[in-house]
Amino acid sequence: MLITIAIAATFLYLGRGLNFPVALEGALKLKEISYVHAEGYPAAEMKHGPIALIDKKMPVVVIATKDGTYEKVLSNIEEVRARGGQVLVIATEGDTEVAKRATETIYVPETDPLLTPLLTVIPLQLLAYYMAVQRGCDVDQPRNLAKSVTVE
Repeated sequence: MLITIAIAATFLYLGRGLNFPVALEGALKLKEISYVHAEGYPAAEMKHGPIALIDKKMPVVVIATKDGTYEKVLSNIEEVRARGGQVLVIATEGDTEVAKRATETIYVPETDPLLTPLLTVIPLQLLAYYMAVQRGCDVDQPRNLAKSVTVE
C-alpha cells in the first residue's frame, strides 16, 4: 500500500520517450496546486542523481505504457523497488506484468502510441487535484501563479 501521499514531502515522476513530457507535466501540476516538491525526470537518467533520493517515504510515479521503452521502464521500476521506493504506475489497460512490480497501478485504455500522452496525463492531473484537496489547498486559485500570456 502506498504511504499516505497527502503527507509526502516530495515526488519523483519518471517517463521515457513520449512519456517523459507527461512526467514533467505531472510534476508541474503537483507543484502548482498542491505546493509539494516534485521533479519530472527521464527514466533513462534516473541513475544520474534522483536514485540517491529514493526511499520508502518518496512516492515515485512512473508512466509505463506498452511502447518501445516498456522493458526498460520495467527495469527502472525494479531499481526503485530495490531501494524501498513506493511506485505508482500509469499503465496500459490489461497489463498484469507491470502491476506485479507496482505498489499501485492506474490503467489507461490502449490507443495509438502518439495519443498515449493525452490519456496518461489525466490521472496525473487528477492525482494533483485530489492531493491538493486533501491538503486543504484552493485548487481554483493556486497561490503565486500568473498567466503565462498577458495582455499589454
